[in-house]
Amino acid sequence: MDAKSQNNIEQMRSFKKDLIRFMMSYKFALAEVNTKIDILKQEFQYIHDYNPIEHTNSRLKSPESILRKIDRKGIGLSLPYISENIKDIAGIRITCSFISDIYKIKDMLEQQKDITVIECKDYIEYPKPNGYQSLHLIIQIPIFMSDREDLVPVEIQIRTIAMDFWASLEHKIYYKYNKEIPVRIKNELKEAADTAAKLDKKMEDLHKEMNQIKQLSQHEDILGEQLANNDTFKLIPAMFMSEFNKNNKN
Repeated sequence: MDAKSQNNIEQMRSFKKDLIRFMMSYKFALAEVNTKIDILKQEFQYIHDYNPIEHTNSRLKSPESILRKIDRKGIGLSLPYISENIKDIAGIRITCSFISDIYKIKDMLEQQKDITVIECKDYIEYPKPNGYQSLHLIIQIPIFMSDREDLVPVEIQIRTIAMDFWASLEHKIYYKYNKEIPVRIKNELKEAADTAAKLDKKMEDLHKEMNQIKQLSQHEDILGEQLANNDTFKLIPAMFMSEFNKNNKN
């Protein structure tokens, strides 16, 4: 084997090793964020009376998928370039019941000391033209390797059940038609997205109304308990009876 061939083999081995470390950092970052979300979910489950997180899904792009994306973007085959330009290699989707839950979870994630939000796209406030709604966050989290610390980006998508239902079916339809969708079907998909948005709004209103009723009921229970434990109010029935007996004697 000549020196050139040997050098090429060494370069391939070095690139393979770097690629493995590169993918491992995203895998570990995904595990870190999943753990944080699971802790929040369990806290709400066991301590609070309401859990805003319905369920979560996570995925790690395959090397083949990454190569296809860098080809579309025209990015050179360089791991630093890939890391700089592709932020969704590791991704998590959180599904909630109500729109308010989405922003509640966003706030809780932002309060984590080792999480930095580097990008936020609010497709709920500003839906895409096709009707797509979701909140997209790109966060950065530190991963401690044996010889260094890596700051790894993770994409988090937070959406309601209705948003997730529409997005999943819309994706399947696009895949079936190989993205060449007839105009009529595009329009009907947009109408379906609008219907899902109205359903979310209606359910959010009902959710707020039920919370108000619950708070009022709790307030009345507390007030009733305070009155029952107040010695002054305990004397009121006796005072009325004393006055009633006095009037009857007269």
